[in-house]
This record gives sequence, structure tokens and C-alpha cells, in this order.
Amino acid sequence: MDFSNIKLVVSDMDGTLLNSKGKVSNLFFELFQKLQDNNIHFCAASGRQHNSIVSKLASIKDLIYVIAENGGIVKKGDEMLVSYFLNPKKVQKLIPILRGISGANMVLCADNSAYIESKDERFIELFQEYYHSFQKVDDLMKIAKTIPIFKIAIYHFDSSEKYIFPIIQDFKNKVLLKISGQHWVDISDEKANKGNALKAVQKQLQISKEQTLVFGDYHNDIEMIQEAGISFAMKNAHEEIKKIANFTTESNDDFGVEIVLKKLITGAKK
Repeated sequence: MDFSNIKLVVSDMDGTLLNSKGKVSNLFFELFQKLQDNNIHFCAASGRQHNSIVSKLASIKDLIYVIAENGGIVKKGDEMLVSYFLNPKKVQKLIPILRGISGANMVLCADNSAYIESKDERFIELFQEYYHSFQKVDDLMKIAKTIPIFKIAIYHFDSSEKYIFPIIQDFKNKVLLKISGQHWVDISDEKANKGNALKAVQKQLQISKEQTLVFGDYHNDIEMIQEAGISFAMKNAHEEIKKIANFTTESNDDFGVEIVLKKLITGAKK
């Protein structure tokens, strides 16, 4: 494959750039410097909160673009480039329905903070891996009435696809529903997906689809894969993503992203 035209690399985080321990490899940071040397830009794209993403990439956070909340926001450093908020009335309508799902835990995602009302200590401990800035409140409805919300994230310990998605799928014509992992479903504004967010980054950099390389592993990566000239699914990716992507690389625990970046850098030097 020909990497010589690539000017922008975009990677999902969980299941892709992050290994199963939630870490970014030292090798990636070495390769990032070489991307910089070859004038190739990097963008992290995740369903995670912005603060959570940059905590994983702290040493390079001011040098990269960040697509957070599944495309709800796009930032370069502290500069907000794109933001898509959910309609407050839709949020308020969804909260009672989500509260009624047995075993589900709900998160309201706002700029610089997330809000939960769950009392499940097991969830609260796990949730902090994805949301570094958060507040525990008594009533999420009060938050929804006063603070703009980018996304509602719902977690189920067994299966988001089996226990959450079927109950809310009637809303799919009113909001964007994404199964973003085995345990998570995300609800966003219709325009808030990683593909639209990536288009904004491409426009800012004046970089084309053909000059873009994307890595992903789950349903919330579909739109951004469609905006890439070259795309890779991880070996550990959902089967649907493997069908959509151009190629498959090794798993997130076997340096799948880094293996391709090495080839990209070698090609860029020619």
C-alpha cells in the first residue's frame, strides 16, 4: 500500500491506541515525534471525555487535535473548534427512560465535566477511567435543565447492545445512537459523530480524505473510517468494522497502530 500521500493520522483510543490496561505505549510517543518530523498531523478520536483523552496523551496534548465525546467536541489545545449539543428537551425526555433500564448507569457529558447520579460503587470506580472530571449529583434532571449536554453515555455491566440499545432504538430518528463498546451506548446530537468531526479537522488543516489514515475498532468509528483514504481495523475489532475498513492490523495489545505507523514513517522518508 502507498502511504506517501498521508498527511493526517487519526486513531480511536480504547481498543485501538490504548492497550487492554488503558495505556499508550512508549513506542507510540517515539513514533509521534517522527510523524512531526515528517509534517504528518495526529488526531485522537474517542467517545471519552476530552480531559480523559489528554490525560493519556499529556506530553503531546498541545500538539494534537482531539475529537472527544464521539465527535461532540473537537479541540486543538484549549481551542474549541467544533461543538454539538443535544437538545435539552430530548435529554430531559430520555432521562426517565434510561433510569428505568435495569442495571444501567447514566452519565451526562458537558464541557469540562460529567455528571452521574448512580450510587453503584462498582460503576463509579470503573467510570473514572473514562471521565477524569466529574460530579456526583442527586438528580440529573436538574443538570439537564441548567447545563448544555454534549452526550448521554449509558453503561451496562453485561451488554449495552443487548440490554440498553433495544429500549432506546425508537429514538434513532431523533438523536444519534451509537454502541461504542461492549458495555457503552452513547446518545448524541444527529450531527455529532467522529466522521463529521474529522471533516472539521481536515478542513482546518486543508487535508483531503485521500491524505487521511484512520484506525478504529467499534461502531462509533464507522463514520470516520468512511472519511479516510486508508483505514485499518484492529485485530480485536468488531467484525462489522473489519468489513468496512480497507485493512486489518494487529491487536491493541500487539502494537497494531505502531506497526502501521512505522511503515508510514518509512514511506514518508522516501
